[in-house]
Amino acid sequence: MSRIRTVVRRSLWVMGIVLVAGLFLPERGQMPVVGAETGDWHPDTFWYYPWGRSGVHKGVDIFALKGTPVLASSGGLVLFRGELARGGKVVLLLGPKWRLQYYAHLDQTVGDALWLAAGEQLGTVGDSGNAAGKPPHLHYSLVSLLPLFWKADAEPQGWKKMFYLDPLAHFRGVGE
Repeated sequence: MSRIRTVVRRSLWVMGIVLVAGLFLPERGQMPVVGAETGDWHPDTFWYYPWGRSGVHKGVDIFALKGTPVLASSGGLVLFRGELARGGKVVLLLGPKWRLQYYAHLDQTVGDALWLAAGEQLGTVGDSGNAAGKPPHLHYSLVSLLPLFWKADAEPQGWKKMFYLDPLAHFRGVGE
């Protein structure tokens, strides 16, 4: 019985160290669409209201030519690479500070690695999912797994701002 307790304690210590270490990993935050400039998205795209079935747009749409390379904004573990009804072809990464990076409406995904370094190509800009028939773009969302309570406000669905972070601030390197 004492051997089991020792194994459990060690496992909890390791999990705790991994959890804390993830919070302190450096976050690079580069623009994921090759060649994108500030004119390639609307400055108010994040938290735009009203927005379709979701009510609020919880990311940024970066417009580019179909087939333009999409890069990992910061390094991360690939949690999902596949297709979803609304997002189309998507890649989901778990990156530094326990943040999910969601890349949607891709024309194609590239590679099958479980880990992507910052700047490594993960796909190309497209119009898959509910973007079909619309101009090609990347929908990029940044989601904190740990709630940031001070970010909540009175806007529609404003309580969700504890989790959905402004990707444009991430690209500028502004810390959250």
